[in-house]
Amino acid sequence: MIIPFLGVLFGTQERVVKPPEIINSIESVKNLFYYQISHTIESSGSAKALILICLVILISFLFRNLFRYLALYFMVPIRNGVINDIRVVINKKLLSIPIKSIEKRKKGDLLSRISNDLIEIEWSIMSTLEMLFKDPITIIIFLIALLTLSFKLTLLVIIMFPIVGFIIGYIGKQLQKDSEKVQNQMGKIMSKADEILSGIRTIKSLNISKHIHSIFSNESKKYRQLMNSLLRKKDLSSPMSEFLSTIVLVIVLLIGGTMVLNTKSEILAQEFIGFVLIFSQLIPPAKSLTSSFYSIKKGNAASKRVFEIINLKDEVNVKNSKKKIKNFNYLEFKDVHFSHENNKVLNGISFKINKGENIAIVGYSGSGKTTICDLINRLYNFDSGEVYINKERLSKYDISSVREFFGSVDQVPFLFNDTIFNNIFLGNLNAKNNDVIKAAKDSYSYNFIKKLPEEFYFNVGDKGNNLSQGEKQRICIARTLIQNPEFLILDEATSSLDADSTEYVNMAIQNIMKDRTCLIITHNLNTIKNCDKILILEKGRIVDSGTHNKLLKNSEIYSNLFEKFTNHQ
Repeated sequence: MIIPFLGVLFGTQERVVKPPEIINSIESVKNLFYYQISHTIESSGSAKALILICLVILISFLFRNLFRYLALYFMVPIRNGVINDIRVVINKKLLSIPIKSIEKRKKGDLLSRISNDLIEIEWSIMSTLEMLFKDPITIIIFLIALLTLSFKLTLLVIIMFPIVGFIIGYIGKQLQKDSEKVQNQMGKIMSKADEILSGIRTIKSLNISKHIHSIFSNESKKYRQLMNSLLRKKDLSSPMSEFLSTIVLVIVLLIGGTMVLNTKSEILAQEFIGFVLIFSQLIPPAKSLTSSFYSIKKGNAASKRVFEIINLKDEVNVKNSKKKIKNFNYLEFKDVHFSHENNKVLNGISFKINKGENIAIVGYSGSGKTTICDLINRLYNFDSGEVYINKERLSKYDISSVREFFGSVDQVPFLFNDTIFNNIFLGNLNAKNNDVIKAAKDSYSYNFIKKLPEEFYFNVGDKGNNLSQGEKQRICIARTLIQNPEFLILDEATSSLDADSTEYVNMAIQNIMKDRTCLIITHNLNTIKNCDKILILEKGRIVDSGTHNKLLKNSEIYSNLFEKFTNHQ
């Protein structure tokens, strides 16, 4: 609209007084504009025509920005929806992959992938949408407009663009490599921060705060250097694309100006001014396209790290298996071997636990006692041999069914950062309020809970740190009680407790063991005197078994263990 108006207003273009014939051609559209401008100037004068044109331009830009906002408005749920879906998928994957896969990675690095990498992917999604829809459409429209004005000049612009694209693409590849390094380094920083927070007591006790700070500072310095390099290359994208576009513009001005000065030129002066104006409008979307390209490269690096987690294999489970443990009679290990990171942990383990029996496993630290518990709960898969329940291989049962059947009280009590009520309730999501209260009473937790400021709705803090070790263990026992498992696994449940706490926890354990099959791992040999059988584990092998009295007479290892325990009391 500006080009015909300029031509007619300044007298370089003849006014069109008759309505042109409407046909499917660019020339007829131009003539229609000429006619409308000519008619407005004739009827209202040049000044009013100028005001009218300005109003039309103002309204055009108003609608342009309105639709731009609407596009962003409707893109918000798309980008947030995609990120939410990825975050949920990652969380589900972390809960379903084998523990080995998590243990191989640093926790901070995993957290970095869930947080920082997803932010990069979010920006990449926005850039991709703009790159696929907004900017290309804008560029195509402007190119079509340029073609209507001068085919030769537009062809020159199209030839120059691939050269610009090649330079930008080269920088983009370097940016992706740097981005991968930056995200990996951020994972290391997150891991170090998690390690410091988890071990703050040890750090202060050893008086190594300065040393640990020095290590963290070095990691942070590496991140700063990598980030400096990355941002410098990223920040180069916009000025470089603008400078390259300006070079193209200067070439267009030089060649186009020469064409206009030629009396036989195919492009008029006002058309050339319009060409330059339209080309200048082509530069911002071209710059935006470049920035989007760089954001996509950064997002690609982040998505590689995220999909490393998503593509991990889930825990081995029988496909579509819904088989549940019913009418339990016995659990049997037959020649089970297990290695962890090429270290032999269990070597030919065989034993049997009949329904209603209390079986204990004792041995020195590192002999493989806890590993047996983990294999029963299918937290790991053994290398060879087999574990049976009622003549059926354990692997044939659905994993969820197995973990519902076995209840565990571990050496290190773990509580979620939530209320006491909710922590107990997690043992049975169908439990009622009275069930939670009964579990608290049976675990000897009720009295100390009632003394807390908010009683059952007292928040235990991160990892239960607002409670003592003994209180945490009793809450864990309450959680297992409400689960009501048929088979109970006690793994050093009192090893880290003081005498008073041990007394309460032992009373709670006696309650939980009633009428259940139990596997007990402990260093407290007084608590297993009445067990039906005691297995002695040494270097991954069962070297002896029998009752307490029998082993005390016949087993040198058991006698030594009992003597050491007695001397430490």
